[in-house]
Amino acid sequence: MKHSSSTQEVPAHGAVPRHVAIILDGNGRWARSRMLPRIAGHRRGLEAVRVTVENCAQRGIEFLTLFAFSSENWRRPAEEVALLLQLFQSALTHEAERLHRNGVRLRVVGDTRRFGRKIRLLIEQAERLTAENRRLTLTIAANYGGRWDILQALTRLIAEKGHPEKIDEAALAPYFVMSYAPEPDLFIRTGGEQRISNFLLWQCAYAELVFLDRLWPDFTRDDLENAIREYHGRDRRYGAAR
Repeated sequence: MKHSSSTQEVPAHGAVPRHVAIILDGNGRWARSRMLPRIAGHRRGLEAVRVTVENCAQRGIEFLTLFAFSSENWRRPAEEVALLLQLFQSALTHEAERLHRNGVRLRVVGDTRRFGRKIRLLIEQAERLTAENRRLTLTIAANYGGRWDILQALTRLIAEKGHPEKIDEAALAPYFVMSYAPEPDLFIRTGGEQRISNFLLWQCAYAELVFLDRLWPDFTRDDLENAIREYHGRDRRYGAAR
């Protein structure tokens, strides 16, 4: 399905965002404030993911994209990275059936080649199991970076089309890893930081940005509702005059 570009035309939008993208920040600080190991914060963060997925589905949001592991997160201590990958593998093993029962389609985007064979196989199985679900599309960005996405899109375009004299948005759009989804309407980052951190750089050209001090493990339905309320109050002009 082809989706409109916010820099080429004004997309349809309503009181409820069609696509919400979230950076899940603050798991480590949540654990540290309780004198717990960092992995405890990540486990609690997974519980917040479950709640948020269900709240978005109930709210009528069609697409939810979560930044779970960036291409820069490999810089973290090796022990923490190993534990994060174990948690990711466990989540894929135990959550796919739950998502399927609730009508949620799962997609994982990013350079998954760096993950082990077991994780890649679990991703493939979960995506296949949930492929026909339409209540909500949940995308997990894992080993993902916005610059990587732009570069891989260009590389694939050139590989398939040669060296075209002109590359415009319409030509490039099908090669982004999230070409199946509309651009995010609402971008949320928890944890108090106010930056995009290489997440969906191309796609968030006209997303409404909401930054919250709340640490991700404490993210609630009220936080989601407040972000949607703020989104609804924004004047979305896409560069047009008032």
